[in-house]
Amino acid sequence: MIPIGPLMIEHRLIERLIALMEKQGDRIKKEKLADIDFIDNCIDFIKTYADRCHHGKEEDILFRDLKNKTLSGAHLKMLNELIDEHEYARNLTSKLVNARDKYFSSTIDAERQLFAFEIYGYLKDLLDFYPEHIKKEDKEFFLPCMEYFTDEEKDKMLNEFLEFDRKLIHEKYKKIIENYE
Repeated sequence: MIPIGPLMIEHRLIERLIALMEKQGDRIKKEKLADIDFIDNCIDFIKTYADRCHHGKEEDILFRDLKNKTLSGAHLKMLNELIDEHEYARNLTSKLVNARDKYFSSTIDAERQLFAFEIYGYLKDLLDFYPEHIKKEDKEFFLPCMEYFTDEEKDKMLNEFLEFDRKLIHEKYKKIIENYE
């Protein structure tokens, strides 16, 4: 397997969340109520899986190694765009967290409806973002960029991906404990 294989498999799971987010967004828009458990799980998934696990492997390993190569102008431009898009997704997720917090802490129905609509807006922004971002990586970037690496470099990268994943759960829960301490 080449290193982009696990990244593309991760994209399929992210797409499944996107489909669920779309249904939840439709429900919020219709009922003006948010399912806090769903939103919390969505935020956790985006922060932990999509950003830290998936984008982490891309940025900390694949993109890092690509920066050591002499990339074509088009690939360098796209690499920088993808990095910016990851930051955009992080910002959207932070805004979703803030909207969720306002919704959860509000006791006034009219306010809660406004905050539910705010949650809907950020879900919609994420729904608009992720499919295009995934398409760009899958169809335009990942495969051509593998040409910059030797078979040995690809094997090393794949092993580094596996090690990254292995450490991730420990990193997450260590951070939770440190925050409480």
